Amino acid sequence: MSRIDELIEQFCPNGVKMAKVGEIAKILNGYAFKSGKYTVSGIRVVRISDVQKGKMSDKDLKFYPIELEEEIKSYLLHENDLVMSLTGNVGRVAMLSKKDLPAGLNQRVACIRPKSDKVKTRFLFYLFDQNKFEDEAMTNATGGGQKNMSTTWLAKYEIPLPPLEVQEEIVKTLDLFTELEAELEAELEARKTQYTHYRDALLRFEGKDVEWKTLGEVGQFIRGNGLQKKDFTESGVGCIHYGQIYTYYGTYADKTKSFVSPELAKKLKKASKNDLIIAGVSENVEDVCKAVVWLGDDDICISGDAFIFKHKQNPKFIGYLFQTSMFLEFKKKYAQGAKVTRLQSGSLPKYLIPIPPLEEQERIANTLDKLDTLINNISIGLPAEIQARRKQYEYYRNRLLSFKEVANG
Repeated sequence: MSRIDELIEQFCPNGVKMAKVGEIAKILNGYAFKSGKYTVSGIRVVRISDVQKGKMSDKDLKFYPIELEEEIKSYLLHENDLVMSLTGNVGRVAMLSKKDLPAGLNQRVACIRPKSDKVKTRFLFYLFDQNKFEDEAMTNATGGGQKNMSTTWLAKYEIPLPPLEVQEEIVKTLDLFTELEAELEAELEARKTQYTHYRDALLRFEGKDVEWKTLGEVGQFIRGNGLQKKDFTESGVGCIHYGQIYTYYGTYADKTKSFVSPELAKKLKKASKNDLIIAGVSENVEDVCKAVVWLGDDDICISGDAFIFKHKQNPKFIGYLFQTSMFLEFKKKYAQGAKVTRLQSGSLPKYLIPIPPLEEQERIANTLDKLDTLINNISIGLPAEIQARRKQYEYYRNRLLSFKEVANG
């Protein structure tokens, strides 16, 4: 018998009581921060895009002037607060640490703060971090393309609430899994940093005699049309939705995750082998204009808010150019929009890229392919080990958070 089993036998042998979230925690709604007042430092604005699955993002941070603290004092967050996305990918939850503070809660993000010390915040985090909660949240969300979850529904959502001693032991066990995974991810991140420096140096062509051209001179941009997620079918003609480019695909692909009917496909713009498919919008600067190289033999459809880039260069070489720090700096210069990020109209075709001979392009692409595989392929090396640890953690998390419900409620 495990230590957790012993505690359950000792403190709740007849089952665990259920409780509504609103009964055991205070749920706060966010403030409508004004993007025109954002600064480079001060009070961090916790937005929907900051709340990634299980953790806070450190990309594209926004801040509010510290002198406006009094104006937003009701929305200031505390260390160990839970924050949850209420729009888009609803139900994503993260926990704030000291490094995230001072921070304010933006609109369409909720804060969940226990009302007493009988509820361990970290225990709530693990409950909400389960896929089954996100599935239920999405099912009960309203809206068409943009889903919205209400805090009213969240307040009525029932969760198992074992005694504090059981909560603490479960948290202790699951923290061991997450700490190991964090160590592996930190090592992988260090390798990615090394790779990024090498890739950028390789593609900067400093001091080398190479021709430079704008993307508009190198190829042609074609905007997608019409396709929405609701149009997906089980089979048919392959398609790529713009949101999948930065959530699912890597540098290149020869198979699609989704399909549309042959009838709809006739009306949609199509990418051919060696074309780049580019995301026209995203929630942040890093993901906007992320590109995937299509290497499949069949033409595929693309969605609106995506672009096809047709060219006669080595496709992977062009794809890697879209991943460089130099391109990120270009995007930061021309990015616009608060909630939805786009590049200023007409800016992308003006981006200058090096055009070495095709043989050199192929050599560079092959070199980067090998390095990219080592840090991104989940079948080998550190990515495979992290994937295995993640599955192990999810198995034990789901097992430890499944309780017999007390008969009398």
